[in-house]
Amino acid sequence: MHWADVIASSLGEKGDSHIIASGITPSGEFHIGHLREILTADMITRACKARGMTVEFIFIVDSADPLRKVYDFLDPSYEAYIGHQLGRIPAPGEDGKPGDGSTTYAEHFLAPFLDALAQIGVTPTVMDNLQSYHDGKFAEAAKQVCENVDSVREIIERVSGRELAADWFPYNPLGSDGSMDGVTVTGYEWPNVQWRDSTGSEGSADIRTAEGKLPWRIDWPARWAFHKVSCEPFGKDHGAAGGSYDTGREIAILLGNEPPMPLTYEWISLKGVGAMSSSSGVSIGPLDALRLVPPEILRYLIARNKPNRHIDFDTGASLIELADEYQRRLTAKQPTAEEYDAMSRRQKSALEDISAQLLYSRISEDDEGDTGRLVSFRHLGMLAQIRAKDADVWGCLVASGHIGSPDSPPSDLADRLTRMRAWIDSEHFPEEFRLNIQEKPSEDALGNLDTDSIPYLSKLRDALSGCEWEEVEINNQICNEAKKVELRLSDAFTMLYWLVLNQQRGPKLASIMQQMDRNDVVDLLKSAIAELK
Repeated sequence: MHWADVIASSLGEKGDSHIIASGITPSGEFHIGHLREILTADMITRACKARGMTVEFIFIVDSADPLRKVYDFLDPSYEAYIGHQLGRIPAPGEDGKPGDGSTTYAEHFLAPFLDALAQIGVTPTVMDNLQSYHDGKFAEAAKQVCENVDSVREIIERVSGRELAADWFPYNPLGSDGSMDGVTVTGYEWPNVQWRDSTGSEGSADIRTAEGKLPWRIDWPARWAFHKVSCEPFGKDHGAAGGSYDTGREIAILLGNEPPMPLTYEWISLKGVGAMSSSSGVSIGPLDALRLVPPEILRYLIARNKPNRHIDFDTGASLIELADEYQRRLTAKQPTAEEYDAMSRRQKSALEDISAQLLYSRISEDDEGDTGRLVSFRHLGMLAQIRAKDADVWGCLVASGHIGSPDSPPSDLADRLTRMRAWIDSEHFPEEFRLNIQEKPSEDALGNLDTDSIPYLSKLRDALSGCEWEEVEINNQICNEAKKVELRLSDAFTMLYWLVLNQQRGPKLASIMQQMDRNDVVDLLKSAIAELK
């Protein structure tokens, strides 16, 4: 079974109603590494629905978390907000300075991420954690831990292997300026904790409201309880031995609740750069990625890899290979009943896993597959470079039989062409796939030719002048004329790549030449012959 189906099957053994959770701290711009957790949870949700379970996917926004430091994208004036909750401080403007407060810091960074989720077909119920504190949802857990400080301390120290400070307390109240930094709890009597902050000011906080928050290792199991979470994917840092899941599991039991089924996932790294991080700048945002990549390809990236497998995200050549693999699998001929019965168990398992990968790659659960699959990623990338106008691309696809009319191309294919053009114009597009169609022979091309090239170029010129202008026929003429003059095929193609693209190698040459005007190709050969004489 697909990994999402395995998890759903295990959840089904526990009951028919489940809450799948995912969470994020909106401390800065999100990157596609964050999508792994969200999509993992989304695919488990879909797998549960397919089994007839009642299931809800909730997305918890940790807006009650504090600003921990002044990140590189923030103005130094944000120093005044360190320790303040992200849902209470102003969003940064374009200059990195605090805005007028009409939008909170959390809202500012969350909005584009939710936009990306909508594009990729993920529609969870959004839960604001700060609002949950306001609504008193953490009150019962806060009461229990504040009345059992020694037990909670023992769990965290024993499981994590680290010693807590002597004045540690399982609740972080807000000080006189709204910051949690430098605030010490001096006493507790239900429902208030007394505190003293770094300025010497003293006060009390009602733990039933949003006058503070629980530390992360307690906050997490507390929300499991009132949200009734059944399963939650989380990064390998939380899943490490002694990590926050291990402590959270025991604290959940202390609170009288069953911890959710865990699922640890590996990081997504930017190939050749390292693990993605919003604060370090090593990232590509979800919306940035979606400007380049069709959303189903991003879903496929997650669906085809088990959660415990590391992913290197490459916006270059590997992305083309991934998209082509997706298309090949999407359009592959399905075996007949007899062929399926003749397969080995391993072959059947592989086929079913691929089928599930494609199913979970759909943007909509009701989608039957996009029509854009009729045109390969590689072919569309070539056309987008050769034809500057979309109408000309549609004309080429009509001529090749990919679509029926140039006036009404499928909407998803039009969307894919828009993303392709953005990718080509970006620094992410692989140079080995970038086309630079030549109008006349370049100096570099002529430098790689000599008078011995003339017989072949002359015969090819004549052959291409009268043949059918189809990819297979063009390729046949290139090969046949090379054989006639006893020229190695590799040398013939190298010669033509220099003439057509001004480079030694590239995408399939006959495909490129077919999309060019026949007269332009013939004139290019004539010009080369004239220059060499």
